[in-house]
Amino acid sequence: MIPAIDVRALSKRFGSHTVLDHIDLQVGRGEIFALLGPNGAGKTTLVNILTTLVKPDHGSAFVAGHDVTTAPTAVTQRISLTGQAAAVDEILTAEENVVMFARLSGLDRRAARERAGALLSRFGLTDARGRRVGTFSGGMRRRLDLALSFVVHPEVCFLDEPTTGLDTRSRRELWSIIASLADAGTTVFLTTQYLEEADQLADRVAVLHDGRIAALGTPAELKQRVGGGSVELRNADGSVVREISTDGTIASLRHALDDLDRDGRGGEIALARPSLDDVFLALTEKESA
Repeated sequence: MIPAIDVRALSKRFGSHTVLDHIDLQVGRGEIFALLGPNGAGKTTLVNILTTLVKPDHGSAFVAGHDVTTAPTAVTQRISLTGQAAAVDEILTAEENVVMFARLSGLDRRAARERAGALLSRFGLTDARGRRVGTFSGGMRRRLDLALSFVVHPEVCFLDEPTTGLDTRSRRELWSIIASLADAGTTVFLTTQYLEEADQLADRVAVLHDGRIAALGTPAELKQRVGGGSVELRNADGSVVREISTDGTIASLRHALDDLDRDGRGGEIALARPSLDDVFLALTEKESA
């Protein structure tokens, strides 16, 4: 099967600065793929190339089976893009925003209203359909922004740091919506600085560092690269008194517990597993060394 996204030796420079350096990447259809990296790592540049907003200097990129350079119209007809800022009209109501976008996308008046009703329901905005968007919370605006992206059913949905600036509750609500999009068959390409977000959502994760892919795999595979975790002994205030590394096996855990028991100190035992934060720090420190 042709992948939803196929990137080969993709490179991009701005002046003397190499932003992307021979990137190779394939994303399967219906997959949630997360691209991690700090500010300036090249995440948004890669998204801009894949959505035909910026041309690469070298290499190739195909989205939904079409070349982003030679067939940009075919690509844009099959994708949606939600950027870091909500692209909604604050003066209009939620329903008016969706209807306007649907009309611009070629739907007639009746079809536009029907599509607006369906999307507002899907994204939990039915009760707010008649409210001006200027009164919305940040989470509501992001949900409306996503709704606009699905006026026409996209094969691939690009989400460039979609939860930046949202509170914890709004972020988790958006996670649920993103997961439902993939369940319905849409490929989701997600960039984020929140490692927990990638851990919760993504089928696979790529870490972008200094313009290159430093690591690629499932969240579990990437965590395995930094070890099996550790057994911690914590005192009453939660601070770690002693820590013993393990490889994650039962025998290793038993050995660590026996060692702590012989030590004779009291406290609370906790199992600390590696997180994507640990992966990211280990990879970027290694690459920078």
